[in-house]
Amino acid sequence: MVVLGRISAPFGVKGWLKIQPYTETVEGLARYPAWWLGNGSEWREAAVLQARPQGKSLVAKLQGCDDRAAAQSYKNLQVAVQRSQLPAVKKGQYYWVDLIGLEVVNLKDERLGVVKELLATGANDVLRVQGERERLIPFIPQVVREVRLDSAVIRVDWGLDY
Repeated sequence: MVVLGRISAPFGVKGWLKIQPYTETVEGLARYPAWWLGNGSEWREAAVLQARPQGKSLVAKLQGCDDRAAAQSYKNLQVAVQRSQLPAVKKGQYYWVDLIGLEVVNLKDERLGVVKELLATGANDVLRVQGERERLIPFIPQVVREVRLDSAVIRVDWGLDY
């Protein structure tokens, strides 16, 4: 499962849900006809009847969720899709979920740490790397020289003292 959002609250009184999407665009999550809902260890499939953007959130109506009380029971569940449902990425593009947990080393083979999360800053994405200390490393071609998913390593042009 790849988590693409979180149900934040009921929306209205007819069982609609408000979702905080983790996708690049708010509409990104709406294109999937079924979602997997859960807490990370247990998942259940839910058919999406309708979904539409609502500001920076997404609102959705799921099959079997017909009133506000039912919608309340979905609050804080993660929204995921199966990995096989995701579109293929082009060369040099990566899903953030694939980068989390990779080891980061610099061009001198010095270990900087492990990617804990990525941040969207507007100008460019940033790797939050945790090693002996936390580092924020811009995910730009001038800095990120190589991503090797097969060996779980990101090679960067970044000094230990940065």
